[in-house]
Amino acid sequence: MFGVLFEQTADGQRYIDWLLSGLGWTLALAFFGWWIAFGIGVIVGVGRTVQNRFFSVLARLYVEIFRNIPVLVQMFLWYFVLPEVVPSALGDAIKQIPPPWASFFPALLCLGLYTAARIAEQVRAGIEALPRGQIEAASALGLGGYLTYRYVIVPQALRLIVPSLTSEVMGIYKNTSVALTIGLMELTAQARQISEATFQTFSAFGAATIIYLCLALIAYQAMTFIDKAVRIPGSSPVKLTPDQDLAADMQQGTLPGAMEAVK
Repeated sequence: MFGVLFEQTADGQRYIDWLLSGLGWTLALAFFGWWIAFGIGVIVGVGRTVQNRFFSVLARLYVEIFRNIPVLVQMFLWYFVLPEVVPSALGDAIKQIPPPWASFFPALLCLGLYTAARIAEQVRAGIEALPRGQIEAASALGLGGYLTYRYVIVPQALRLIVPSLTSEVMGIYKNTSVALTIGLMELTAQARQISEATFQTFSAFGAATIIYLCLALIAYQAMTFIDKAVRIPGSSPVKLTPDQDLAADMQQGTLPGAMEAVK
């Protein structure tokens, strides 16, 4: 089924080389975009929870703008609109960037800023999930607001939200496919090019689908490993034995559950 991928192209390469080239651009976009998104997302997420009204409003404005505009529209804005609205000298310099970097950098900026808005909400949720006593204890020890967030609040919040960040890691890999609309020959674009050159649509996109699936599984396993490594002791759900489950049901008065367990 995938034999067409090992056939030679007109320039002497193989079609699988096209896929591997696209995979390289996909990995580069996802890797560097993720670190941009993570760094900005943590800062914005913290800004959503601070007492300073100015920073809180700015952080919320950022989240609402970048999270609610479709990523495809943002991709077009960074690629087509940005060079026209900046000063002409800077705009001309942007337009003269040679391919594929002329498409790579706008796509990287778009994915990084879009994903950062989503991560910011995860960070905010993680901070708000912490007990209020954490801040009060840090204050009692003489720590100011900045030191409290740096050494007490943010480290714990990041450890709590690792499971929810898993979907964001996998999502940024999938969102890289939007970059084909601005001319970047990433994985999906290369699959489409193979389909047009060989008319083997199923083979081309089937191979791309398998690669995306493998990337998602690798990301999931990596995030699971990180979650286990940094998990706060006692934060994982406790698995009760059947006897403990029965005792809990009887103590809470849920007699139907208790009777079902006895049966």
